[in-house]
Amino acid sequence: MLQALSRIGRRRAFQACAALVVVLGLLLWWLLPLGPSEPTGTLTFSTGVRSGVYQRYGERLRGDLAKDLPQVSIRLQTSEGSQQNIARVASGKADFTIATTDALATYLSSGKPGADLLRGCVRLYDDYIQLVVPRDSGIRKVSDLRGKRVGVGQRGSGVRLVADRVLAAAGLDPEDDVTPVPSGIDTMPEQLEDERLDAFFWSGGLPTTAVQELAGRFPIRLVPLEARLVERLQATGGSARYYRSAVMPADAYRNAQQGQAVPTVAVSNVLVTTKHSDPALTEAFTRTVIDSRDRIGSEVHAAQLVDLRTAIYTDPLPLHEGASRYYRSVKP
Repeated sequence: MLQALSRIGRRRAFQACAALVVVLGLLLWWLLPLGPSEPTGTLTFSTGVRSGVYQRYGERLRGDLAKDLPQVSIRLQTSEGSQQNIARVASGKADFTIATTDALATYLSSGKPGADLLRGCVRLYDDYIQLVVPRDSGIRKVSDLRGKRVGVGQRGSGVRLVADRVLAAAGLDPEDDVTPVPSGIDTMPEQLEDERLDAFFWSGGLPTTAVQELAGRFPIRLVPLEARLVERLQATGGSARYYRSAVMPADAYRNAQQGQAVPTVAVSNVLVTTKHSDPALTEAFTRTVIDSRDRIGSEVHAAQLVDLRTAIYTDPLPLHEGASRYYRSVKP
């Protein structure tokens, strides 16, 4: 009889403990947040020169990221452009950046440190190669640059990469047949005005504010880059396959183009990180880029061209796991 009562007592004690565990579990479920925790910490976003599209886009994107990722501090870091941006991310000196596909393909093929770590998040907008000269200049085609002082972009920029290639495709040695001036878009317009340059190359989204402002105060013209020049570029193979023929619309720079569309070369941009980037953070970053398109696009026109249908195509980089997770979440 006593043994039976003891068994009943132990059973009731066990049941009471089990009930307590259930109650505590329900209480924890109620009190603790559901789902994965929000990303935290600090990230560095490498952009571009202060008056370029990368920097203007980055400044506005930072505002949207601050709203969507309130526990993450976003630090913008100016740069010379695509080539320096890629090197920073590959070496861990920056977490995210923007770079052109030709510069990315060049970095990958070179086998430089960290090349295998690079991952894509979003295919963004296209850069258009712009060769700017004074309106009364005798320069009508790229080969006319022989013997001229030409702004070719800073050494770490994507401008420098494509300018050298365009000059070579036109039969010019980029070092010997022109006087190359390694300036950025923050100084080249003023140098053209002051007659310290005869021409300058720029690679950026349309319109680039620095070129637009120059056209408003000084008579300039855009030199056409004809389709046969693009064919010569592409014929060199390798990363040059990312160049394609394009046309700058007549209203891109009204004062400079005077109602004329201008043939040129285009290359796409990609939002870049590494495979070590936190998937939750990368997913949230990618979502903000897509969701902020229209708001940022009202101030930085190039951002309007970010398209969810093509954003996933980040060739030559594989897609980051977090970005892939985002695209799956919005797939119809």
